[in-house]
Amino acid sequence: MPITVKGRTIHKVAVVGSGNIGPDIAMHFAQNLAPEGVKVVVVDVVQKALDGGKARIDKKLGRLAEKGIVKPEAAKSAAESILWTMDYGQIGGADLVVEAATEDEGLKKRIFAQVEKLVPPAALLTSNSSHMEPEVIFAGISDKGRTACVHYFFPAERNIVVEVIPGAETAPATTAFLMRFYERIGKMPLRVKSRYGYSVDPIFEGNFLAAALLVEEGAGSIREVDEAARKALGLGVGPFTAMNLTGGNPITNHGLEIEGQKIMPWYRSPKSLQERVKTGVAWEVAGKGETVEVPAAKAQRIADDMLGAFFGMAAEIVDSGIASIGDLDVAVETALVMKPPFRTMNKLGVGKALALVESYAARHPGFKVADVLRRQAASGKPFEVPFVFREDVDGVAVVTIRRPAVLNALNAELLRQIREHFEAIGRDPQVVGAVLTGFGTRAFVSGADVNELVTLPDGEAMKRHALAGQQACNVIENLGKPVVCAMNGLAFGGGNEIAMACTARIARSGQKVFVGQPEVKLGIIPGLGGTQRLPRLVGLANAWPILRNGDPISSAKALEIGLIAEEVGGDVRDRAIELVRDIAAGKAKPRVIERKPLEVPAKLPEVELGHLSKAIDRILQRAVVEGARKTLEEGLLFEAEMLASCHGTKDMRIGLDNFVKNGPKANAAFTHE
Repeated sequence: MPITVKGRTIHKVAVVGSGNIGPDIAMHFAQNLAPEGVKVVVVDVVQKALDGGKARIDKKLGRLAEKGIVKPEAAKSAAESILWTMDYGQIGGADLVVEAATEDEGLKKRIFAQVEKLVPPAALLTSNSSHMEPEVIFAGISDKGRTACVHYFFPAERNIVVEVIPGAETAPATTAFLMRFYERIGKMPLRVKSRYGYSVDPIFEGNFLAAALLVEEGAGSIREVDEAARKALGLGVGPFTAMNLTGGNPITNHGLEIEGQKIMPWYRSPKSLQERVKTGVAWEVAGKGETVEVPAAKAQRIADDMLGAFFGMAAEIVDSGIASIGDLDVAVETALVMKPPFRTMNKLGVGKALALVESYAARHPGFKVADVLRRQAASGKPFEVPFVFREDVDGVAVVTIRRPAVLNALNAELLRQIREHFEAIGRDPQVVGAVLTGFGTRAFVSGADVNELVTLPDGEAMKRHALAGQQACNVIENLGKPVVCAMNGLAFGGGNEIAMACTARIARSGQKVFVGQPEVKLGIIPGLGGTQRLPRLVGLANAWPILRNGDPISSAKALEIGLIAEEVGGDVRDRAIELVRDIAAGKAKPRVIERKPLEVPAKLPEVELGHLSKAIDRILQRAVVEGARKTLEEGLLFEAEMLASCHGTKDMRIGLDNFVKNGPKANAAFTHE
């Protein structure tokens, strides 16, 4: 079956250009759309480029199969779903076209003049430009409502960020489709207003410019600046190394010049870059495995300049209105694999960040100090960086949790944002109910942020932490309006707990690993209501093994025991919106959680604990059994107290330390104390 999103059905996708990034874009489409029966066509005018692109993708898919990341048959299906051709006529019938040719205005316009004649009138035309405004690229297209830019990042088959840039005449329905479509196929689409360079590349190229200027000013050698900048910005590789790896000298050289005209005068191609473009000589960076020692004073000077430029560029982008703080922060962190600018400023102190920017601007003519940064520093408060987003759809508030780097894991800040969103929804007379969902396709919520848990100093702090999280769940549960949890992926620990606070739960179908309460594997017990709500929703006998052995169950099993109301084959969010309306109108009656004490059976199922802590299991059994004999409200408080008692065990520290050091797959060596 072809994929349908927001009323638009995709049977065929075409990628124009088999150079640096086109094949990778095609690979991502094939991996995610081949199971839906969607065909992918890659067109190029050079057979050698097609052959090279095909060989590269076949090799990548083969490696994924060899490593067990994808099944061999899935890799084979993806490879076979791509047609590599010089025949532009094969684009005919495509519902979506992504142009991925060289960053050349004339070439892009010629391509779209040809493509427009070949595809159906309703087909969407998009360009994977890295810089150019859609108004420029699509100037010659008769129906500009179906056009937009979609900027991918290297490597396009794995990097989840895609900037979606509508032009002045792009139809709202086109933008809405692209945003939802890309999320459905595993990307993180970020809407950016039209401006040269969009939101991310001015930072990537500006980081390089700041580094090059430091070398030209004599602050350090290329190797020293590369290493000190890498550490200061949290980069995987330094800015000069990145240029060598990506072959980005010519594009950056051109981009910086135009950014100087369209963003701020500070941007320009430095003399050293112009020289490298002429000669083609690589930057003299450290070799693989080679260590570069930078004297402390020199490293500090470099770090201050790099951070001053970085913070200033990020603030200017937000000040311009083309991207929000939340979107830019996650885009930079994910697409460029570096420190998120606004969270980094918060950690340093916004006043100190402003001082670095002002110092940099004072020494570099044409560098702007953005008003948004001055205002925030004057307030004495940190930037509000959202992880939870609300979109109202015809009277239904859709609340989305987005922390992709940790699969939407819950921390105190995220729970605060959830609580505040639902408090606002409760007060909003225009809203009949809400949907709670997670961003992406892998996880609704992967659990609690363990790195935050390990910082809690004692049992009392753990209890306060649990009660604060329970408060968010209680607001959802007692909203007075239906809340449907659209479980777009796995829900572990706190993810399942917050879902159980909703009026009803529905899930994307076919999830073999879906929900679980794995806390016992970490040497703790649930703290957001898992020991109390799960037995009340599915019965003590069904909840008992899930809570005690920590193993996940499938979406089919969750449906069987009544934890979820439906498995959904299509868009789980859209179905959740329908269900909210049906519940609000009295057309659907979800299962109501029992708030009174439960009758506890004389005997509960035997559970094999394996390596798990017997000390923690004793605490868990008390929380479940004694909590069941209380009202729900009393049981929730009792659960928080039982969680706090875990802090007095050796096994809690063993379990948490093991998770932090070795990850979730390594069994902790519990001592049962």
